Amino acid sequence: MPAALVGSAAARPDELSCGVADPQPPAWIDFADGSVTFWRERFARPGVIVATGGSLLAAEARTAGAATVHWDMYLRKRVGTPSEPADADLMQRRADSLFDYAVTVSGCERPLIALNELWGASLPTPLTPTAERYRANVLRFVTRLSERGGRPALLVSSEPFTGGDAGAWWRAIGEVSDIVLEKYANANLIWRDGAVDGSRRLRTGYRASAAKLFAIGIPPSRVGLMIGFQTGAGSGGREGLQPRSRWFDVAKWQAFAAEQVSRELRLTHVWSWGWAQRNERSNDPDKTFAACVWLWAREPGLCDAPEILGDELDADRRAGQIDLPAGVRCVYDGNPLTASGVAALAKVTGDRELALTALVVRAVERQRANVGTAQILAAERRIIVARFGGSGASYRAALAERGASLAVARAIIGDELRRAEIHEGLIAPRPSTADVTRFRATFAGAPARRLVVSPAPSWLPDGSGLALATSAPRAVFEIASRHTATLRTAEGVFKVRALEDAASLGAVSLTIARPAIVRELTRERRADAYVAWTIRQQKNAESRLVCERDRLPEHGVVSLSSFAPFLSLHEAGTASADSRPRENP
Repeated sequence: MPAALVGSAAARPDELSCGVADPQPPAWIDFADGSVTFWRERFARPGVIVATGGSLLAAEARTAGAATVHWDMYLRKRVGTPSEPADADLMQRRADSLFDYAVTVSGCERPLIALNELWGASLPTPLTPTAERYRANVLRFVTRLSERGGRPALLVSSEPFTGGDAGAWWRAIGEVSDIVLEKYANANLIWRDGAVDGSRRLRTGYRASAAKLFAIGIPPSRVGLMIGFQTGAGSGGREGLQPRSRWFDVAKWQAFAAEQVSRELRLTHVWSWGWAQRNERSNDPDKTFAACVWLWAREPGLCDAPEILGDELDADRRAGQIDLPAGVRCVYDGNPLTASGVAALAKVTGDRELALTALVVRAVERQRANVGTAQILAAERRIIVARFGGSGASYRAALAERGASLAVARAIIGDELRRAEIHEGLIAPRPSTADVTRFRATFAGAPARRLVVSPAPSWLPDGSGLALATSAPRAVFEIASRHTATLRTAEGVFKVRALEDAASLGAVSLTIARPAIVRELTRERRADAYVAWTIRQQKNAESRLVCERDRLPEHGVVSLSSFAPFLSLHEAGTASADSRPRENP
């Protein structure tokens, strides 16, 4: 046994690689070769795992306290390419040769061996005959490495195509090899999005790629991520981002995102790549500082980036990160949306995601319209009187039938009050003559009646004029002509005097009908404006919204009162024995 072998006798099958101290997933592995001029300064230290193909570099790194695994840069030379696969009969001999060299480099009889890299991962099936032979070569090669006691880690540079027959090949690979997904984000795009959206973009991309493998049965223990710090244009990584402080921000977010997703999904390892400085394209004096940020972000003791970079580094470790207390589904502007709150509302909606959307909309609209508890309780009392004959027991029974607690019901009433206030503040274009004509034709058969109402209600805001059934309570069309009645509604108690018999809108002269039609059309336009407004507000809110595993709610308009119509503040069409007016001659 070579003297360089370290810890091989104590190696266990569940170890990442002998000589690597039982890391809790994920293990962090950093590439280095002789061209990485700063590797001694950054990576040659305890707590770092160096992936390298150089035996002298590996030995020096271990002497400095780092662990080492083997990096093979030339998989193409061993198995060929999808268009020119190597001779299948050579796979065992070539795998044996690589394994023996990896043992020497890593100082380990059971080495982790990074294989750079699989070509054509995204090719759809059916594959060409040469691509089929290439994939068969890859499988034979990694299988032999595994048989020898190695732990292959196949690097994958593009999104894997796992459909059809391809899934079986990937599963076979996952039986004998780890799969490392290369995720090389363009730092310009991530920085432009900012800490919240940029971090979310990274996490979402990492999860999506891993999910493709999980979906076909490959376990998380076989999956890793590789994050790129290369600086050549067009290859992901820095992509010319300036000033360098922005790149450092992105490096920090990448480390946090990789850690978050790896912990969530229990991925085995996270790799860094792109540190090489081989030519003008890759020579970047800022790489050493980006490496320091990368190390600091995952473990502050590995490199004191705040001290080294000063004002060039935003040392905030929380911005844009998912750090939710137990039982909290999302946080919006510091206000928690709890899982129990979502579950309580889902009893009404029948859908947790719809309930979450409604809760986010509520949080957003509270910033636009302030509705107090006293207003909500007053509206609730009016609803009980108008729609339940004053019976609180009947009201609570109706809530129970709809799956709503008293607290949920009151929150829905608050939504109704806020939405009414927001509607009134939105600007709606004045309807045209053609709009008026079209409305009159569409609702020609709808009841209409001239009334005097005190105090003025929302459906007749001037207190007198033509009321239309498209917004007014049904009961006002049932009052005897020239009689006055008391009308109790969710909006309030009103004295209503009927000036004439009810008629269809089509029978009312256009001169008299026009103001009422304009009023109804304006109400419709405000409702349309509200839809556009709330969707816009929900999109804007995403930068202040943090949700478990980035599962943001869908954008939408949710009228919770549609699940319990008796909580609605709208009166059109409402009537019941308990809400009919008492007539006074």
